[in-house]
Amino acid sequence: MATGTKTEKLDTLKKNFPNINILKFDISDHSKIEEFIENVSSQLTGLDILVNNAGINMDNLSLRMKEEEWKKVIDINLGSTFLLCKYAIKKMLKNKYGRVINITSIVGHTGNLGQANYAASKAGIIGMSKSLAIEYAKKNITINCVSPGFIQSKMTDNIVESIKSVLTSRIPMSRLGTGEDVSNTVAFLSSDAASYITGETIHVNGGMYMG
Repeated sequence: MATGTKTEKLDTLKKNFPNINILKFDISDHSKIEEFIENVSSQLTGLDILVNNAGINMDNLSLRMKEEEWKKVIDINLGSTFLLCKYAIKKMLKNKYGRVINITSIVGHTGNLGQANYAASKAGIIGMSKSLAIEYAKKNITINCVSPGFIQSKMTDNIVESIKSVLTSRIPMSRLGTGEDVSNTVAFLSSDAASYITGETIHVNGGMYMG
């Protein structure tokens, strides 16, 4: 099951992967998250794996950052992730099995200019995930994080080559990551091969940050 807010992207995903279920949903609407999880669980006849990958950024220097910019990023990136975990884990407890993978960011570890709100939200996900991992370890439910660095995307495609060269020079592997680098890590943490791993953050950044 894949969810998102943009119909066009969901339709493209369905076209490329016909066997996948898609469902349009906006995670910023906290009042609908429990109902959303119920809907997903019903369609899939159960819920075993949750991958939280949605998020926003509203960058600004701290003295210029509006309270709304702070609150909205924290509310969506951290608040929505918590609620999705909460209601999904309720389903997983019934199955006595579950895998939760929360996508964070290198910025949650290093900070970044103009991203106090984003960094706080991603660092918060890491701390929250560790706490949840402790709570549910005995229930055969693991909670882990994947922390990407700079990943090749449409956004990075628009970066001028001179700036892109500066970015890659800071990466020991001298290249941007790929979506597959991240998805392969998520697949591993979702599998039985990672059944004894919980409360961990796996960095996917080409060596840019080694924490």
